Order: sequence, then structure tokens, then C-alpha cells
Amino acid sequence: MRARRLLTSSLGAFALTLAFLGTTTATAPTAAADPCGFFKTGSDAFYNHCTSDGSRVVIKVEVAWASDYERCVAPGKSWLGSASKIDGAYYVGRTC
Repeated sequence: MRARRLLTSSLGAFALTLAFLGTTTATAPTAAADPCGFFKTGSDAFYNHCTSDGSRVVIKVEVAWASDYERCVAPGKSWLGSASKIDGAYYVGRTC
């Protein structure tokens, strides 16, 4: 009886682990393709404004060796410039 319970719980844990790994693997490529917020590729810098309400927001763009500036971005991915020239970008807390 004890062996039966141990086998049943082990099989259940194994199935749960497989289910978790399957969902993690399925969603990972999508998240890595277009992450929300600031991100860089090999040569370009982007800000991806993820929203479902269509709002436009103000971001602060941090520039290497130049003055930082604010920019209004629409939903989706916005190109900010060369990855070597842009250090970062973030939402400043207001819409435009």
C-alpha cells in the first residue's frame, strides 16, 4: 500500500513537472522577441510600449556622450537609434 502511494505521488509530480516545462518553453520565444520597455539588439536600441488601450507615453532616452531627451512613443516598438549610442530608456510617468 505504501509503495503504491509513493509511486502514484511520484508519477503525479513528474507529470506536473513536464506540464510546467512545456508551458515555459512555449512562451519563452515570444517574450524574448519583443520584450516590453527598453531593449537592444546587436546594432539597434528600441523601446516597446506594451499596452492594450492605445495610449501614448513619454519616455526618457539616455544617450551616451550627449544630452538625454524625452520622446513620445505610441504602442508597439519604437526605434531609438544605434545600440552603441543609446544607454537606456524608461517611462517617466505621463502620457502625451
